[in-house]
Amino acid sequence: MQGLHLTADLVGCPSTLPRMTDADALRQTCLAAVAAAGLQAVGELFHRFAPHPAVAGPAGVTGVVLLAESHLAVHTWPERGAVTLDVYVCNLGEDNSARAEALLSALLDAFQPTRQAIQRLHRGAETER
Repeated sequence: MQGLHLTADLVGCPSTLPRMTDADALRQTCLAAVAAAGLQAVGELFHRFAPHPAVAGPAGVTGVVLLAESHLAVHTWPERGAVTLDVYVCNLGEDNSARAEALLSALLDAFQPTRQAIQRLHRGAETER
């Protein structure tokens, strides 16, 4: 299936942001960003991890939003000020690439990284483009 797959590794994210450690805050952030980008959420799961005895401070959160267009996955590491993002949209019926970019941009704004590494992968057969 042809589509755009975006991944981002964020560092320097403020660990005090509620979305870094609170599953409901991350959920609200993700669902608002999905809606603002014009994508359709069809399912979700958010999980806050228990603190690890070898790591000081609160534990991170993982969240997944299933999209009619594919998915969003977010993983936070507050002890490192780090976040990984995974946005994939298929382009069945219409090109959703701009929506994927808008979703990624909204999440970058939400996590306020000092540095980021973004990868863009165009998936699907070359003959489909």
